[in-house]
Amino acid sequence: MILNIITIFAANKLFIMIFPDNFEEKTSFNSIRTLLKARCLSTLGKSKVDALLFSDDFDFIQQNLFLSNEFLQIIHSDEEFPIQHFFDLREALSKLEVEGAFFELQELFDLKRSLEEIKAIHSFFEKTEDDKYPELKKLAGKLPLFPYIINRINQVIDKQGKIRNKASTELADIRSKLAARQSSVSKIMHGILQRAKQSGYIDSDVNLSVRNGKMLIPVPSGSKRRIKGIVVDESATGKTSFVEPIEIVEHNNEIRELEFAERREIIRILKKITEDIRPYADDLILDFDFLAEIDFIRAKALFSVEIDAVVPKLSMKKQIKIQSAKHPLLYLSFLKENREVVPLDIYFNDNQRVVLISGPNAGGKSVCLKTVGLLQYMLQCGLPVPVSKNSVFTVFNKLFIDIGDEQSIEDDLSTYSSHLKNMKYFVENADNNSMILIDEFGSGTEPTLGGAIAEAVLDNLLKNRVFGLVTTHYGNLKHFATAQQGIVNGAMLFDTENMKALYRLELGRAGSSYAFEIARNIGLPREIILKAEEIVGKEHIDFDKNLKKIEQERKRLNDLNQKLKNKEIKLESILKKYEQEAEAVKNRRKEIINEAKQTADKILSGINKTLENTIYEIKKSNADKEKIKQSRQKLENLKENVRQRFENEEKYLTKKVEKLKNKQNKKKKTEQKQEVIIDENIGKGDKVQLETGGVGEVLEKKGNKFLVSLGNMQMYLPKGKIKKISNNAYKKQAAKPKSLSGNYDVRKTKIKFSHNLDVRGKRAEEALQIVSNYLDQAVMVEAKEVKILHGTGNGILRQLIRDYLKTYPLVKHFKDEKIELGGAGITVVEFAY
Repeated sequence: MILNIITIFAANKLFIMIFPDNFEEKTSFNSIRTLLKARCLSTLGKSKVDALLFSDDFDFIQQNLFLSNEFLQIIHSDEEFPIQHFFDLREALSKLEVEGAFFELQELFDLKRSLEEIKAIHSFFEKTEDDKYPELKKLAGKLPLFPYIINRINQVIDKQGKIRNKASTELADIRSKLAARQSSVSKIMHGILQRAKQSGYIDSDVNLSVRNGKMLIPVPSGSKRRIKGIVVDESATGKTSFVEPIEIVEHNNEIRELEFAERREIIRILKKITEDIRPYADDLILDFDFLAEIDFIRAKALFSVEIDAVVPKLSMKKQIKIQSAKHPLLYLSFLKENREVVPLDIYFNDNQRVVLISGPNAGGKSVCLKTVGLLQYMLQCGLPVPVSKNSVFTVFNKLFIDIGDEQSIEDDLSTYSSHLKNMKYFVENADNNSMILIDEFGSGTEPTLGGAIAEAVLDNLLKNRVFGLVTTHYGNLKHFATAQQGIVNGAMLFDTENMKALYRLELGRAGSSYAFEIARNIGLPREIILKAEEIVGKEHIDFDKNLKKIEQERKRLNDLNQKLKNKEIKLESILKKYEQEAEAVKNRRKEIINEAKQTADKILSGINKTLENTIYEIKKSNADKEKIKQSRQKLENLKENVRQRFENEEKYLTKKVEKLKNKQNKKKKTEQKQEVIIDENIGKGDKVQLETGGVGEVLEKKGNKFLVSLGNMQMYLPKGKIKKISNNAYKKQAAKPKSLSGNYDVRKTKIKFSHNLDVRGKRAEEALQIVSNYLDQAVMVEAKEVKILHGTGNGILRQLIRDYLKTYPLVKHFKDEKIELGGAGITVVEFAY
């Protein structure tokens, strides 16, 4: 009979519902419990593992995650945390509730060591900064410490856990008499043994033996009568008898009486110290609960280290973003075999509440489902999970799973009937605070009917706004996921070339079962496969083939995209280097200009001085004043021309560098620009964009759905799956190369690129801009050499272009073309990559 676990929270009238009762077994969480127990130091921590429960209390979950995370930090640090003495004394502490009951010596010794351990843990956190382990420090700070109890026990028990002689005056007296009697007996016994050896009926290497607390003499059974005394025991073979000589019988009786007295005094002391401890019973229980909690938190942290788990972000919004997730048990299993688990990336939000996974058998669908279910359950039990730190989880109060064969002979249920009964429970109880997990949805009966019922159930669950993961092979469910809002297809990828599963989930498209390919690969006769294709029909085969073609094309585009990304990285590096070198050139030019100005000023000053001397000489010789005036004017004109030349040069260089920088900034802005989506009524002929990023044209409207042309393919889509865009945005998107990122089609540019550029007849600024763009394109297509035709003329355009080439970072060198091919009218440019 299928049960469910329900925990009622009276405070907020919410309840937790986990379905079915063996949810933990189905998700393998019971194995997680076992592994956690193995990492506990004592039954204290193990009892906490047993009591571990799923919670929907956001603050409670977060608190437990914080505690685990802080202990993870302790493990990764060089600090030594006290873990020597974790004893479970909760049963012993219950004696404090019973009048007359007392601690046994070992229990008292363990109590002392446990309290010292708690004190050491308290000191550990007391010494750390407040913000280092805040939650653990707060937990330890609430503890009552018992220096009185520790001192009291130390008065009675020594470091080895034995009762001290000075525990009481009576005990000291008893033990003194006992030692004296034992010493006397020992002397007597050694004397008797020595005489027996001298008489020859006991071997010289025989020593005294102790049996049942008595010192005895081992004697060959044939000679046992030669020593007067009591035969207390004999060997297993009967060849040796152990005799208590008559001389020490009375001494041994006295020793026995003293031992009884010692035991009575020890019990009296233990009762007394138990009475002293009794008033602290409740606080002591709190301390041992703390030890249990620390043991449990430490076990969680140790397990987290083993499975590479972290504390992800916890959101109150209903959203999940799982990145690089690994099934913890699969991870540990693969670790032993030196294999790696393929990480899972999956996300859920209000627009994508359910993911429908399809793909080949043994392709990883069920592992994905179990991974999501197990990690969600672990997290809501306060355990770190093996995902990326950037992952985001939310909190549900209902978790339902339907996986595996639930056939029940006792309840007269077939496998399919059992699944239907589960679906009935899901439909009746699932809501927007539920996560459902359904494996092989609709299987177990006739496919057409099973698929129809599965689709109807799925539609009902979507209306209830549930979150979840569903796996299937049914084509009608794949079509359903494409057309409906709130659900998205996911495909388990398959390598068709090597015929092996890749165990990687890709959202946004349906997966193929690859039934015929697998059948061919294992060698099923060709005529059987052809017959099967004939039976299933061309329409179904074409649909499956299209899925495979899409997958192959996507794989090709992914490879192309990766190459483009690599080139983008290289280009980014080149641009960065270019900017740095351009800045360096700008700074250097400023330095040169400043130096030139200073030199010019010196020259001008020298000219001034020379002129003044000349004037002075002329005046002395009574020269013509008009001549002097003309000479001075010429000098001023010369001075002004020099200054104007330097100022024009500086302005030109500054303007050119600014243009180069503006060009780079403009290019970056163009790359980052996003097309604005226009949200209006959609009609025939409108251009639209799909959720996946593709664009198309609306051919017709049929009810709430639109027939959209996507290249060579047409499909009906609901309004929620498309958005209207401008014609301009459509043209730009359609013109983009079919890659997943970037908007620059290097392949087309390479085809169209010419290695010769003609700028004859262009104005200087226009020619420089054309050359600048041309050099950028040459770098994009990785050209080794280009030729720029500028003509000879007065050589001004040639000089400007060559001055610019000197500032371009990737130009290795440039030169005149061969005389027979154009000479100085053409500049040959070589690049350095």
